[in-house]
Amino acid sequence: MGVGKVLNEVKPYLYMVLLQVGFSGMYIVSVASLRRGMSHFVLVVYRNLVATLLMAPFALLFERGVRPRMTPLIFLKVMGLVLLEPVLDQNMYYLGAKLTSAGFASALVNILPAVTFIMALLLRMEKLRLRSLHSQAKIFGTVCTVAGAVLMVLYHGPVVQFPWTRGHHHAAAAAAASQSSASWLNGVAMVIGSCVTWAGFFILQSNTLQSYPAEMSLAALICGLGTLMSGAVALVAERGDMSVWAIGFDTRLFTVVYSGIVCSGVAFYVQGIVTQVRGPVFVTAFQPLCMIITTFLGSTILKEETTMGSVIGAAIIVVGLYSLIWGKSKDHHSKPGAAAVAELPTTTPAPAADGKSALAADVETPPVAKCAY
Repeated sequence: MGVGKVLNEVKPYLYMVLLQVGFSGMYIVSVASLRRGMSHFVLVVYRNLVATLLMAPFALLFERGVRPRMTPLIFLKVMGLVLLEPVLDQNMYYLGAKLTSAGFASALVNILPAVTFIMALLLRMEKLRLRSLHSQAKIFGTVCTVAGAVLMVLYHGPVVQFPWTRGHHHAAAAAAASQSSASWLNGVAMVIGSCVTWAGFFILQSNTLQSYPAEMSLAALICGLGTLMSGAVALVAERGDMSVWAIGFDTRLFTVVYSGIVCSGVAFYVQGIVTQVRGPVFVTAFQPLCMIITTFLGSTILKEETTMGSVIGAAIIVVGLYSLIWGKSKDHHSKPGAAAVAELPTTTPAPAADGKSALAADVETPPVAKCAY
């Protein structure tokens, strides 16, 4: 019994660590393919097509008896998830990473937990006691995360020399010189926009979990409808140029298969499982590991430069992230049965007795029923 309990506690951490390793690999191979001329619109379509082919058979086989009836409201929520993640988030992130670098983009994505926390707070899915230490830690973490992101954008500084990158920076400097500051800022805007839509996806996902308890089926629906919607976007964006759809047995094919299997099909499923146990903020709090792996791989494989501003900003963001996750862990352990049920209040909190807002008084709201992705 004791070992089983420990394993149940460790599983969410293990799932998220392995998922970040998978994401870091995707960041590297996708940037390599995009810089060789692959369209990011086409990459999104193929990625979700592969994920659909992977998830649909498992969904049909294993969730035959638990799949609920599709209602118009659930379908609208699924379409919202499709628009936020496969269409907007993936396209904006790929474009942003192409215009900046894999390492910089993976570092800037670390603002995702803070964005998710702010959105969850506004929607009353997160509670805040201003006098409690863990709530102060969440506020401090959010401020640090935003400050680190601003520093990364505004300050570059000298190039940081890693032992494994000596002699690589001449080629990287020439590539960076050819990139205009306007395109770099556009890339930053795209990455930030992808974080906002990704956070919205997690928030809407938490709500959808309540009414559609079929993890694989929902993942297959998101990927399948995402293929259709992103395909329509790609046809319009590429103006009917069919040559962009051709891929051979090279890095482009590997990028499509790897991204579809690991980062769409498996990721949606695993994120859903962890979200129902620990909530959306916990899911987004493991980005620093992905940043470290991506920076290492980007500097060795793609010969990307890492500036002092990015290092300092990323360090500040990491401090903020772990302050935020510490505050979230205290929330988790303070809830009875939190290991089994995700408490994501969706009803509007009642006003406090003294007339102050529910956030200030931290009025308790009833937990929702157990939900699945």
